[in-house]
Amino acid sequence: METRVAVVGIIVKEKESAGRLNALLHEYGSYIIGRMGIPYEKRGINIVSIAMDAPNDVISALTGKIGRLPGISVKAAYAPV
Repeated sequence: METRVAVVGIIVKEKESAGRLNALLHEYGSYIIGRMGIPYEKRGINIVSIAMDAPNDVISALTGKIGRLPGISVKAAYAPV
C-alpha cells in the first residue's frame, strides 16, 4: 500500500484529554516517525507535532479521532507526492 509523509499539528487546550490523545498516538505508533511536545505555559496550552509515514486513510483516521477529543485541535500537512 502506498504511504505518504505528513506532519500532524496538535494543540491541546484541555489537559484532561491528554491521556486519550496519548493512547491514540500509541495505537498508531507503528506509523509515527517522531514526536515533539512543547508546553506553552503562557497560553495554557501544549503543542504537539507528529511526523508520520502512513497510508492516507490511516492519517485521516488518526486526525479524525484526535479532532473529536474535547479541547484539542488538529491539522495535517502532507509532503508533495
